[in-house]
Amino acid sequence: MSPAERGRALDGRRGASRRDILGLLGSAGMGLMAGGAVFGSATQALAQAPKRGGNIRVCTYTSSTSDTLDPAKQSNASDYVRCNFFYNKLVRIDETGAPAPELAESFDSQDAKTWIFKIRKGVTFHDGKALTTEDVIYSLKRHLDPAVGSKANTLAKQMTSIEASSPNEVTIVLSGANADWPTILGTAHFHIVQAGTTDFSKGIGTGPFTCKEFAPGVRTIALRNANYWRQPGPFVDSIEFFGLPDEQARLNALMSGDVQIAAVINPRSLRVIESAGGFGVLETKAGLYTDLIARLDEGPGTNPDFVLGMKYLLNRAQMRTAIFRGYAEIANDHPIPSSNRYHAADIPQRAFDPEKAKFHLNKAGVLGSTIPLVASPAADASVEMAVLLQQEAKKLGLTIDVQRVPSDGYWSNYWMKSPFCFGNVNPRPTADLLFSLFFKSDANWNESRWKNEKFDQLIVAARAERDEAKRKQMYHDAQVLVHDGAGIGIPAFISNLDCYSNKIKGLRPMPTGGLMGYTFGEYVWLDA
Repeated sequence: MSPAERGRALDGRRGASRRDILGLLGSAGMGLMAGGAVFGSATQALAQAPKRGGNIRVCTYTSSTSDTLDPAKQSNASDYVRCNFFYNKLVRIDETGAPAPELAESFDSQDAKTWIFKIRKGVTFHDGKALTTEDVIYSLKRHLDPAVGSKANTLAKQMTSIEASSPNEVTIVLSGANADWPTILGTAHFHIVQAGTTDFSKGIGTGPFTCKEFAPGVRTIALRNANYWRQPGPFVDSIEFFGLPDEQARLNALMSGDVQIAAVINPRSLRVIESAGGFGVLETKAGLYTDLIARLDEGPGTNPDFVLGMKYLLNRAQMRTAIFRGYAEIANDHPIPSSNRYHAADIPQRAFDPEKAKFHLNKAGVLGSTIPLVASPAADASVEMAVLLQQEAKKLGLTIDVQRVPSDGYWSNYWMKSPFCFGNVNPRPTADLLFSLFFKSDANWNESRWKNEKFDQLIVAARAERDEAKRKQMYHDAQVLVHDGAGIGIPAFISNLDCYSNKIKGLRPMPTGGLMGYTFGEYVWLDA
């Protein structure tokens, strides 16, 4: 299928013909065995000794004028990468998904409610100031200030007290026991900044790189921090990081040598990468998903039968094969992947069922009508998913008007604002984080505006539960409630595919997301 034909197939406003769809599904086929041959280079790189020096350019899939270096306001993978260039957290999440000390030398709790963090000595910010408990307390308390608008406010509200209990020790008291608290402090927003910081444009932190340039929506240039406290990295002298929303443009930039890493590449493009030679693919299986969102407080989603009908219309097996080329795991309309120990495998799989879909859509009174659905390349594969959904709905007598919008500004202008649209949720290391951030009634990112008091109580109780069997049952029940009641459909958990020049070494999968959980800058090196 030519680019022009593919573009026509994905033009949801015109609608796609059966020929278009068949072409889309059959184009650039790529099997798992072929992908495995490409992955071999990533494993080999681990055995080599890192070299210092060199400059690299990296492109990602999103950028906008709302790009930020304020840890509290990060909202997408590009923000996460940038902030990891310049800042550290008290805790990092390691390759196994477990919390490990970072700016904290250690952490401990006797009751999972009062947590003591010993602050690492000898760490300095980029301007030479020493790290103190004052910086830690300021950074954490920012999330509690409504004026800051922290994306992590819902999580941070668990902290009822943050005090220095000695010159190098911070004690945090929670409103209730939470055995996952160190892991939460290892997530994206809890970077440590200098006390009193209000201007974040300079990116002054304790991280592996200093900020030479930050132009929102344009680029970021990071320079190796020669005084970085954690050795031996970083290894490259500089990284230029910028967004190229168009996937083909990212691929072309990589293959022409303009960039050394291109993030989030469509699996249908892997054949081209492999044929060219000289490139590797980093596959990350971590629970990434693109979800269909029907707001329950506005638009057609106010009718439960519409929501259920759309869930039955998701052809998950076809999406896994045709869109993701096998690089995905079929999901069941809740956010916990099978790799998570709390995954509820016994919930009956919601299958593609046009007859049930028709029954519920007819009951909702939408057959014969036209319903807008907003999709964008910003939400990975959402345009392709929308086109498949459009075709199935058309067979039932429902017209879905797929409104494809640009990546630029999607997350601020359409996501969670359009009554019927798509989201894209990056992996999270714990069940509590996924539920608390995206489904709890007071969550800032409660995509479908779903509110369920029983669910809220379950999540709070599960945090404090030390009996593993009881905790597992609570998260099981929470998955059932989301599966049955939330206004989101999750058809698949998607493998994240980042492509890179074979001159780049040191990349490895991390459970917290693509590009090594967005921390690649500290670990990659250039073999040139």
